[in-house]
Amino acid sequence: MSSTFTVNSAAGYEQLMGRFSRKLALPFIDFAGLTDGERIVDVGCGTGSLTFALAEAADLRGIAAVDLSPVFVAEARRRNTDPRIDIHEGDACALPFDAGTFDRALSLLVLHFMPEPARMIAELRRVVRPGGTVAACVWDHFGGLPGMRMFWDTAAMLGAAGRAARSRYLFQPMMEQGEMKAAFEAEGLHDVEETALAIRMEYAGFADYFDPIAAGEGPLGKYFGSLDDGGREALELAVRDAYEGGRPDGPRSFAAVAWACRGSVPA
Repeated sequence: MSSTFTVNSAAGYEQLMGRFSRKLALPFIDFAGLTDGERIVDVGCGTGSLTFALAEAADLRGIAAVDLSPVFVAEARRRNTDPRIDIHEGDACALPFDAGTFDRALSLLVLHFMPEPARMIAELRRVVRPGGTVAACVWDHFGGLPGMRMFWDTAAMLGAAGRAARSRYLFQPMMEQGEMKAAFEAEGLHDVEETALAIRMEYAGFADYFDPIAAGEGPLGKYFGSLDDGGREALELAVRDAYEGGRPDGPRSFAAVAWACRGSVPA
């Protein structure tokens, strides 16, 4: 099943989001739990932010990583030096594993990009043994991601197309408080808990923030690339003004909040 996330290059994704995924992976692992000797699957592994953090966090028996994007899979394989890690190209809604294969199924910043998130949650549950754990984490686009919201509010100010795109971005599945918890429970998971995790997104300057968007990465880049020359110029200038906030260009830091949810497969 396709994702709504746009990928052009691994390097572009790393600058746009991968570097922040690595920061978020650490509190997510703490929340999801981890024990030496377990087998873990990372679904929607991207370039390996969570995968490689898992390998460092515990003495695991094995880590399977899956992503639909051949760009991401190739980059994760290029980076991998750990024999415990096996990276697959595959569909999050049709995982290439037998039922009950893993102790935990984890997914970082993927579920909200799935057109049918319930199907993905069902697959995460299927491949985890009875008593094992399913956990997922998504950005709070509506209220917890001001660095990205700055772009969308600026685009909305400039016209109806921006307002429509902002609405689609802010109200993707699984991002309202309690929504993942309800979805986990609907798929039969027990002892479901949801919490908020926070990191900071640090930028060296406006170019560090905007270059991957200008290159077409992710939902922001996809929208930016859909504009004509005049529209792109106007949006970039307006976003620059918002980023700088009336001061010279330079480093900026934005808080970033994600919703995380975990549940147990019935024993």
